[in-house]
Amino acid sequence: MAKISAEEKLAAIQRYVNGKESSRTVAADIGVSHRYLLTWVKQYKYNGVEAFVRQYTNYTKEFKLDVLNYMIEHGTSLHETAAIFYIAATSSIRSWKKQLETQGKDALQSKKKGRPSMKKESNKPSKQASAAGSTEALQAEINRLRMENEYLKKLNALVQNKDNSPRKTK
Repeated sequence: MAKISAEEKLAAIQRYVNGKESSRTVAADIGVSHRYLLTWVKQYKYNGVEAFVRQYTNYTKEFKLDVLNYMIEHGTSLHETAAIFYIAATSSIRSWKKQLETQGKDALQSKKKGRPSMKKESNKPSKQASAAGSTEALQAEINRLRMENEYLKKLNALVQNKDNSPRKTK
């Protein structure tokens, strides 16, 4: 599907709203699904021409929760909710809903975009942190070494069994 400009969308909406053509006819003429056209009509109905002005935004955690609560309370669809709240992509709402269900409210917090800063962070733990966690760290190290020891014993036993197998070729 080719990118459709705001003017083309508005022209298609006007053709459909005037009532002379069906959504399928208008959509076929511009090369999109009629569902896209109906979504554009809803966006136009709720937000006017400004619905088609591209803007990039970061949504706050509170805004995302408001959108999801509205959708649940009023039983609106993803498309209708996106049109009401002036959200460009319904997939954003879908992902917010999934994040809320799987990870809770904290997952809706906006993440910093872009590359991480180039500042060097020290990987050395502070003396206080190492003293406080020393017993836990030592216990974890003991457990790791025990597991490694068991693994090597099993591996050695497998190698010895392979050497003693009757299929061994001379």
